Amino acid sequence: MSDILHHMIAGGPTPVAPFSHATEVNGFVFLTGQMPTDPNDDQKPLPEGIEAQTRRVMDNLILILKGLDLTLADVVQCRIYLTEFQRDYAVMNETYVQYFHPGKLPARTTIGVTGLAVGALVEIDMVARRV
Repeated sequence: MSDILHHMIAGGPTPVAPFSHATEVNGFVFLTGQMPTDPNDDQKPLPEGIEAQTRRVMDNLILILKGLDLTLADVVQCRIYLTEFQRDYAVMNETYVQYFHPGKLPARTTIGVTGLAVGALVEIDMVARRV
């Protein structure tokens, strides 16, 4: 068994709590859930609406993957958290699916929650695998 690696990605989003952008062990990379914050200015207001927030979260995750020399093609599982599940589920899905190749979707769980950090509507975390 190899040691756990803790990654902070230069240029990645500013963490909203004490955590690493990702941890890695035995070829698996666990990306911390990302918020829809601007990676260049975490004081900017969040994007308006679930579509824009989903895009920002996915783009933040891509920044972290890129910093680890990985892509969305390496993602094996996602967890999505929504504060307005019934209202936002369909639009979030329409936005999310655009990031992956057809027929190459990772396993996924989507959960309705009562609140998220920074007042976000959506948070997504991922598990990737190095080949």
